Amino acid sequence: MTEFGDFASIDVEKLLGSAQKQLAQVEELQSRTAELVGRARDKDGLVTVGYTSQGLHELELNPRAMRLASADLADLIKSVARESAADLERQTHELMEEMFGADNPMNLLRDPDAALAQVKQAEAAYDRTFEEVMSDLEQIRRRLQS
Repeated sequence: MTEFGDFASIDVEKLLGSAQKQLAQVEELQSRTAELVGRARDKDGLVTVGYTSQGLHELELNPRAMRLASADLADLIKSVARESAADLERQTHELMEEMFGADNPMNLLRDPDAALAQVKQAEAAYDRTFEEVMSDLEQIRRRLQS
């Protein structure tokens, strides 16, 4: 039998335990991710931004920022907001590395070709398993008809 064909050897308790552990990790990840805040400040200290998974969370403008032209201030705010969003992304990646190590799902987003290769491997494994099960069922049907 191939690696997927021997269903009798599946350790259901181990499988359930693994699923429960993964669910607990996902719940912890959600909880800890909700607490993250990406922060950035421009070099002159005029604009400070806090960014969370919900979007712009904090915006502080130093009174000196009001002396800028409105277009310049808008550009500065957008630039600092992008930096704070990048900081949030960095923190999220570090958290996922801490929790998942080499199996960090964020790595798949950074390398779509690797993600597609994993999907194709899973598809091939599913196809092999399906073919084996159908073959086994056909053999059982033939035996029952004899």
